[in-house]
Amino acid sequence: MPVVIVLGGVGAERFTVAVSPPAELAAALHVLTGPTHHAERADWAADVLRGAPAPLLAGLDRFAPLWTALRWRGFYPGLGDFGLDRFAELTAFACASGYSGFDFGRVLHDPAQAALLRQTAERLPDPHLRLAENLLRDPAGLRRDIAGFAALCHRVFFAELWAGVEPVLSRAAHRLRQRLADAGPAAALTALSPSTARIVAGANGTDRVVFDKVHHAVISPARSPVILVPTVYGAPHLLAKNEPGAPPVVHFPVEAADLGVTLARRRLLALTDARRVRLCRLIARQAMTTADLADRLGMTRPQVSRHLRVLRDLELVRVQRHGRHVHYALDLAAVQRLGHDVATALQH
Repeated sequence: MPVVIVLGGVGAERFTVAVSPPAELAAALHVLTGPTHHAERADWAADVLRGAPAPLLAGLDRFAPLWTALRWRGFYPGLGDFGLDRFAELTAFACASGYSGFDFGRVLHDPAQAALLRQTAERLPDPHLRLAENLLRDPAGLRRDIAGFAALCHRVFFAELWAGVEPVLSRAAHRLRQRLADAGPAAALTALSPSTARIVAGANGTDRVVFDKVHHAVISPARSPVILVPTVYGAPHLLAKNEPGAPPVVHFPVEAADLGVTLARRRLLALTDARRVRLCRLIARQAMTTADLADRLGMTRPQVSRHLRVLRDLELVRVQRHGRHVHYALDLAAVQRLGHDVATALQH
């Protein structure tokens, strides 16, 4: 279920690159709510949570559906000022954790839409239903509470965080603007996620950039300009926001993940072959030549070479040359990263 951006000959002028404090706040809140998903930020999250006041901890629980599986559109630029009905619609999408087949445009006025929201949120982990009930009962109060929680976050941790990441985000935004101008949208967009993005050529020049994502969306810059927002704390996730009636947003990591689901899966599959596992056990202890491996494994040299080629292509083996001899060693660091790499690829 990919995210597809249909270029159709559109130029760089259909894309805006914006640095957004609320979007980065949402990314930071996502880390605080699920620190085990972001091992590289675990120490930061522990520091914030250790000294957090009770209202911050309560807000992290109460408002979690706004930044966990589905990021609330209110965190992103391009909406301008919007009224209570629009606030309710966007918040209902977050409480339902998805858009497909849902219409919440009149959720405060249409009992059928309200019932659909309750039914959908009830299937999701707590506190999705609690937040949905809060929205239906007192939308204006909920809106004030969210604004108050954002202000509290700014005082407790986000002002300091933003001072550190803003220069990084601004530089990333500048680089992307230059790439859009110099190389065009297709090259600029695929560079946001080289491991998961590809260009699919279409008829009449309607090229598409396709991102391998869990959710599905089709974005057409020809119909609505696209906003590109860099993130530091949102890595490794690349998010596409495509709510009805709002400009599409792509929230991309400043440093793109270099590993996609396909490569992670191939590496795991490579280690399911029993003979290859025996080979890896030998070269994990010391570097060996193809001839040595063939003798010890009872295999022919071409057979060993084929296994080594698979491991080399997957960057699981290092090659060491000593005079006329070529030795192969298992890249233990790469193997140790397999669990982390799989987790990263599955979240991207």
